[in-house]
Amino acid sequence: MKLHNDIKYIGVNDCKIDLFEGQYSVPNGMAYNSYVILDDKIAVLDTVDGNFSDEWLHNLAEALNGRTPDYLVVHHMEPDHSGSISAFLKAYPNATVVGNAKTFIIADNFLGKGVISDRLEVKEGDVLNLGRHSLAFVFAPMVHWPEVMVSYDAFAKTLFSADGFGKFGALDADEEWDCEARRYYFGIVGKYGTSVQMLLKKASALDIQTICPLHGPVLFEDLGHYLDLYNTWSSYGVESDGVCVCYTSVYGHTRDAVTLLCDELTKNGCPKVAVHDLARDDMAEALEDAFRYGTLVLASTTYNASVFPFMHDFVTRLAEHNFQNRRVAFIENGSWAPMATKTMTGLLAPCKNITTVGTVTLLSAMTEQNRVEIAELAKKLCL
Repeated sequence: MKLHNDIKYIGVNDCKIDLFEGQYSVPNGMAYNSYVILDDKIAVLDTVDGNFSDEWLHNLAEALNGRTPDYLVVHHMEPDHSGSISAFLKAYPNATVVGNAKTFIIADNFLGKGVISDRLEVKEGDVLNLGRHSLAFVFAPMVHWPEVMVSYDAFAKTLFSADGFGKFGALDADEEWDCEARRYYFGIVGKYGTSVQMLLKKASALDIQTICPLHGPVLFEDLGHYLDLYNTWSSYGVESDGVCVCYTSVYGHTRDAVTLLCDELTKNGCPKVAVHDLARDDMAEALEDAFRYGTLVLASTTYNASVFPFMHDFVTRLAEHNFQNRRVAFIENGSWAPMATKTMTGLLAPCKNITTVGTVTLLSAMTEQNRVEIAELAKKLCL
């Protein structure tokens, strides 16, 4: 795939993977992106997962057409991007590996000391001249590892964005970018919103016409849309009007309360109600929707004087991913000692700017009074 007269895509599709990073369901696979700039000097930008070294080296050889690379630029040392460094150096032993100080510390940890012998250590703002093209390095620590950096080619007006602007799904997947990019962002990068904001501020000074991420498609149209979404996500703003309802239920009574609430929300004109059964649905999609909408309802049974395990897991993930700036309501159920809301609010304690809208308590099954309370709660949530 040619992206520019001198820039080619040489990445691979992984259509066999079922869980990315051992936890995120990827039914449409994953893309591991890599690029090569063919100029007076040749720079290869990142490698791919080690399971695809042979395919990737074949793609690289075809793009080189008999030439030899001068540099391997490592933007991110996570193994899905660095897993073929050793294979690359065996094939091209005279190439210089370009990274920053933290890159090489992590590289030595993964690959072993001495594997990378010819290294060029760059600092923030350094420029690697290739001829017409040059790569200016912009550090992006904790987006989402400490060594991460991106690079900008002023000649091609292209940003090589590491894991930024990535998404789940192989490149041949026919799916909307926003949904899988959002799920990818909040699951993997979302904790580090402040770091992403710093990177966006640096990027705003650049004339960017193409974004080349390490996962997902190359972006070259309507870049404002992607940049606006990243600004909203990384500032923990509300992307869409609506309510996200996440629940667990043992014998169906809490589920009945959630069903009633959703009906009442619809009656009151709520533009969108996203519902997730945490025992059955993809937890990453529930997390995505919790960050997408401005209001969250957590409904769960008391369990072992705490809260049902799937809900405990979910609320813990919210806190770990810096959930903030949201309204939250609770529905709890407990036959003799309701403790779910107390546990959930405790787990949410580290989260900033959380406004509690209300709590409805069930003692086993719903009563008429509960129905009234749920109707009133729906009205508050739709304000």
